[in-house]
Amino acid sequence: MKGTVQEERDSPTHDTPSQRVQFILGTEDDDEHVPHELFTELDEICFREGEDAEWKETARWLKFEEDVEDGGDRWSKPYVATLSLHSLFELRSCIINGTILLDMRANSIQEIADMVLDHQEASMELNENMRVKVREALLKRHHHQIEKKRNNLIPIVRSFAEVGKKQSEPHSMDKTVINVLVDLHFMKKIPTGAEASNVLVGELDFLDRPIVAFVRLSPAVLLTGLTEVPIPTRFLFILLGPIGKAQQYHEIGRSMATIMTDEIFHDVAYKAKDRSDLLAGIDEFLDQVTVLPPGEWDPSIRIEPPKNVPSQVSVLLWISAKISLVFVFFYSIRLFGGLVLDIKRKIPWYWSDFKDAFSLQCVASFLFLYCACMSPVITFGGLLGEATEGRISLLGASMTGIAYSLFAGQPLTILGSTGPVLVFEKILFKFCKDYDLSYLSLRTCIGLWTAFLCLLLVATDASCLVCYITRFTEEAFASLICIIFIYEALEKLVHLGEIYPINMHANLDHLTQYFCACTEPFNPNNQTLDYWMNHNITRATVPWGNLTVTECRIFHGEFVGPSCGHHGPYTPDVLFWSVILFFSTFVLSGFLKQFKTSHYFPTKVRSMISDFAIFLTILSMVLIDYALGIPSPKLQVPSVFKPTRDDRGWLINPIGPNPWWTVIAAIIPSLLCTILIFMDQQISAVIINRKEHKLKKGGGYHLDLLMVALMLGVCSIMGLPWFVAATVLSISHVNSLKLESECSAPGEVPKFLGIREQRVTGLMIFVLMGCSVFMTAFLKFIPMPVLYGVFLYMGVSSLRGIQFFDRVKLFAMPAKHQPDFIYLRHVPLRKVHLFTVIQLTCLILLWVIKASPAAIVFPMMVLALVFVRKLMDICFLKRELSWLDDLMPESKKKKLDDANKVKDDEESEKMLEPGGDGNVQLPMESRKLLQSPVKSNVYR
Repeated sequence: MKGTVQEERDSPTHDTPSQRVQFILGTEDDDEHVPHELFTELDEICFREGEDAEWKETARWLKFEEDVEDGGDRWSKPYVATLSLHSLFELRSCIINGTILLDMRANSIQEIADMVLDHQEASMELNENMRVKVREALLKRHHHQIEKKRNNLIPIVRSFAEVGKKQSEPHSMDKTVINVLVDLHFMKKIPTGAEASNVLVGELDFLDRPIVAFVRLSPAVLLTGLTEVPIPTRFLFILLGPIGKAQQYHEIGRSMATIMTDEIFHDVAYKAKDRSDLLAGIDEFLDQVTVLPPGEWDPSIRIEPPKNVPSQVSVLLWISAKISLVFVFFYSIRLFGGLVLDIKRKIPWYWSDFKDAFSLQCVASFLFLYCACMSPVITFGGLLGEATEGRISLLGASMTGIAYSLFAGQPLTILGSTGPVLVFEKILFKFCKDYDLSYLSLRTCIGLWTAFLCLLLVATDASCLVCYITRFTEEAFASLICIIFIYEALEKLVHLGEIYPINMHANLDHLTQYFCACTEPFNPNNQTLDYWMNHNITRATVPWGNLTVTECRIFHGEFVGPSCGHHGPYTPDVLFWSVILFFSTFVLSGFLKQFKTSHYFPTKVRSMISDFAIFLTILSMVLIDYALGIPSPKLQVPSVFKPTRDDRGWLINPIGPNPWWTVIAAIIPSLLCTILIFMDQQISAVIINRKEHKLKKGGGYHLDLLMVALMLGVCSIMGLPWFVAATVLSISHVNSLKLESECSAPGEVPKFLGIREQRVTGLMIFVLMGCSVFMTAFLKFIPMPVLYGVFLYMGVSSLRGIQFFDRVKLFAMPAKHQPDFIYLRHVPLRKVHLFTVIQLTCLILLWVIKASPAAIVFPMMVLALVFVRKLMDICFLKRELSWLDDLMPESKKKKLDDANKVKDDEESEKMLEPGGDGNVQLPMESRKLLQSPVKSNVYR
């Protein structure tokens, strides 16, 4: 131990506390002064009549303050500590006048008490009798709040007065051991390697003046029973004073405990070499304190912990940007050079892609995405079947998904039948029907040409062009896909109204006269006559009056009667029940997904409910639907693997009945299809690979496009749907695999750590999808409105976090009520609105073109978004675009990069050159400048 610290030491003079703190924090760390996370406990000495005095735990801090409520049987909710300015000044006075013992070497509370009292005797009148009483008070047992609870606890040994005896009287252990209880639940919230700071305050009737001591142990020592959790103690603050000032001592103790949670003072306390350093830390803390007028604020109000706490020590190192960059976009000088780099990048992670999937979260994600993928596959598959008259099979979903999950560069991307691809398929089918061409044969030619062109793009490293896809293009395209999801879900619900019509003008008094009968068509159209002729149906032989609803529709009969709609009998219960299922699924999915942040049930239960939210929702809706027995439309899954039409085989002839020149002419539509596939795939991949997701294993744009191209060719030959990255499904997949810190202080929002990157969830989704034909006995109970509700939920939930929609909402908000978005601080509001209007106009044009006869040029319009964004450089400053969007690569980029690299290297070398005092100056975010010694900055 250094004893009473030297008040004067050789160090540079500093004009302000901030400068001194910067110097202290810049000193070189040694093994004994490395800052750790701190848990602080406030104990107050308590006297009861007829009982021995004891230390009672009254508050604790891990990040925010928790108090033992007045009832004494529970902890308060964590809250932001509010301190009186007077107590802070009194704390400063305590540090000035009290005993400061830094780097004390002690192994027990007895040794600590003896050393503290030795220095008290040297500095004040403390007779032997008073010393004994103070020492006895310091060694009183500590009563922790957890001792009132007996569940989920483990006993450990604790005693203070008897620990010393135990060393000389080993056989007396059984008589002196007292059990203390450890809160296992709270222990999990304390970070590994954390140390304790104990604040001991109280009043003693035999004292006539306060005893104050600040102790820093070196090394930290586990003082059994002193703290409610078994972690080593690093700091002790002792304040014992005369009777009558208990509340004053309590507030000083709270101030000491709170200031120890401050990031700056926390580090100062670890590195301080004398009293002046501690005072500088307190003064710097006071410089940052905000004072609220007493007449405008009630101090008894507890402030809820903020969701995001800005770091006070965010040091901006010149190398940080280089560390975080993943060099995915690299033009090579040889064919397939980018593909080779992707493979080399992904091979070291391949085994971990399977090992990292051993988590309950992956099971929840797999079940959710299976149900979620079934919805678009059935919906878009059904639409594709309607648009192509059943000439398409759904087998491709499983086959393509399995291959992609096993070998793709970014397995978090989920493939599916997307809206833009469906638009292209519809246009192609209509074209073939109008010109009497074989749709499947021409589609095979286009698919093979598209696969070839995509392989050509892979060979030439064309995927590097995604660096031109900025947030502007990403958000416009992602918003379009989300809107398509929402629109298709609502459209399918409305379409149920045609299948299950309701009587909008019913007369309740005539319900007894309602009937609906099947009759022979009075004036059959040509389609009906052709059907009868092809199936050898004679009208006179058909028992029209005995046909069921389904049979009547098959024979093209007519429904006649007051309870008949255009498409059959009124069935209001089915439609209304479908609407209830649809919106109940949407609302319940959102509620259960947000359940993680609710106040009910333990954290693990809430997390599990949130992870399995969609699966639990579907299961609940299926059980309710089954219990009520209303014949809602159910999921239809084929029970066998076979082509969807009897007039086609498993393989499609590229020429077939079409003229030979159609093989060459197919190049033209394949160019449009290639643009569509490339943009759809790569925009989705860019969204998944954004830096906000904190991915560690990197992407693989070239490898992704290779897998899509190969499977596109296979699906074309087999007459299966084309599958490409599904934006909404991929975003939902990533959101379901988010990782958050397990160890967070009470009241602190868990920190986002990244995404659980693995291949197993995608693989299992599509394996189970292929096995769905063997699960029809179970899947047939799933109502289609429930899947449409999941569809709606995915579309709406994927809109959250898209900056575009945040900016759209600003149009309806007065400036004083607008959220504190970072770009609003740096970009004029009119420029923000202009940027949003341009983006909104592009989105509307994309939707109009998609829904118009000119939809064939839709791929070109998606590509045009990149050029629109480039033109925006004219009307926006580069600084404004850096806040609203990502900056695009400039012309002569390589020369500029080379020049900047040389310049950065020179500046970096200068930056790391020590100044006259041997320190490097690094900018800090909120507290001016941080000086750091060169030796302590090791960059790897």
